Parts: sequence; structure tokens; C-alpha cells
Amino acid sequence: MAKFKRKIVQVLTAIITNGYLPGFIKGDIYRGNLKRFCVPGLNCYSCPGALGSCPIGSLQAVIGSAKYQISFYVLGTIAFIGTLLGRFVCGWLCPFGLIQELLHKIPSKKVRISSKNPAKYSKYLILLVFVIILPMFVVNVLGMGDPFFCKYICPAGTLEAGIPLVIMNPSLRQAIGFIFSWKVFLLILTIIASVFIARPFCRFICPLGAIYGLFNPISLYKLEVSSEKCIKCNKCTKTCPISIETYKTPNSPECVRCGKCIGACPTQAICSSFGFKEKEERPKEIEIN
Repeated sequence: MAKFKRKIVQVLTAIITNGYLPGFIKGDIYRGNLKRFCVPGLNCYSCPGALGSCPIGSLQAVIGSAKYQISFYVLGTIAFIGTLLGRFVCGWLCPFGLIQELLHKIPSKKVRISSKNPAKYSKYLILLVFVIILPMFVVNVLGMGDPFFCKYICPAGTLEAGIPLVIMNPSLRQAIGFIFSWKVFLLILTIIASVFIARPFCRFICPLGAIYGLFNPISLYKLEVSSEKCIKCNKCTKTCPISIETYKTPNSPECVRCGKCIGACPTQAICSSFGFKEKEERPKEIEIN
């Protein structure tokens, strides 16, 4: 039942954040006032149905502008969401996370990669280089930088925006060049990898997931493990798509808060909570004279 509820939330979030139907009909993008606001997950600004802006795309747009190099609004939005939810956004609210999960359901031999694999740090490198450094310092004569991650890497943008817009606009089809072909190639690699590996983009590439992951240990939404109930059977690790040892690090930066470990625990030692756990008061000792 919990799995079904999560899927419903994921589908509804994808529909709501991409609910501009005229965009799919006309092959255009929404440019109304809602685009001033960032959605929680990775959802391309240029998707024909997108009603809000992608946090990473917005961050790069400001960093690469000639006038500003930091946006307190965008950073504040990301920090606010991260402080509340951490990577709960990845597991419940991100449309591209849902797409990867659906691809992983395709019958095939699955490859499990440990959450301790050093490759997990690659998303932090991508965040630093492609989202921050390159847009800030590699600029044109007007002092403007490109949104390097969106332009050269992001497969979500290719799937949600690039391909639909090219299909619906003949003029864009004539303008296809190397960059579009390169990004389609990266998208194909991501799709293939998602069939065999659980959420490869989230784990190794996504800069937004990297940011939210930093908030996991301090976010109000947490996973808690009862040391009294836990029997260290390791079923949580075997069930976790990211192979996290939940009983050791329930709030690991890699955890996408999917909740599968909660359902797998035979002793119900794992639970989720929202807020600060109250410190248990020890009973006062009664002195006997």
C-alpha cells in the first residue's frame, strides 16, 4: 500500500508541475507568472507543459547572467525545501526520478552498486564544475555564461523539452546540430543504465540531488532506527535500491527516502518522522535511606 501511495504522489506531482496542456498542443512553452517559482524536483523549464522553473536551471541562469552571480531567492528556495524534506524530493516529487524507476521495472538482470562506491561523489563534482564554476567564469563578451549543465548534460531536459519541441516544431528540426545529438546520446545511455541500475542519474549525476543530500542529516523529515528493535538482519540494505545500510546510517546523503526499508524491516525498527524527536527523560532514581 505504501508503494502504491508513493507512486500516486509521484504521478500527480509530474502531472501538476507539467500541467500546461496548450504547450503540448502548440509546441510552445509556458511563460506566465508561475515560471517565477521553482518546483522542488528536476523539471526542465523548457518542457512544453512546465508551469514552474527547475531549481538547477534557475541557479545557472542567475550565475551566468552579466548582472548577478548569486540568487538568494533560488538558494533560499532550495535550502528551505532541503531543510524540510532533504532527498524526500528525489523519492517522491521528482518526475525524472519516477521515469528512472519505471525504466528499472523492465525485466532484466539488475546490477547493484554499493552506496559506498566512490562514483557517488561525481554528482558533487558536476554541481561544482558545470552548475557553478563554468557558468560563472566562462563567459562571452557581454559577461554572460551558458547554463552548462542544462545545455551539455541534463538528460531530463532532453526528454522533457528537447525532443518534444523538436518533434512539434519543423523550424527546430532544421536547426538540429551536434549538441542535440550529443544530449540524445546521453539520454539513451541514461535510459539503458536505468534498466539495469536503480536511479543511476540520481546517484551519480544529478546536482540537485547532491544539494538535497547535504540536508538529509539535518532535515525535519528523517528516518529513525530503534536500537532496541533492530536485529541487524540487513534486510533494509538488501531492499534499498541504493544499497544503504539503513540501520547504520538512516539519514545518509544518498538516501532518496523511498521508504522501502520501512516496509522490509521485520521488527518495525525503522520509521519516518517529521520534526525533532523529543528527548526521552530517564525516570528519577528514588533514594532509600
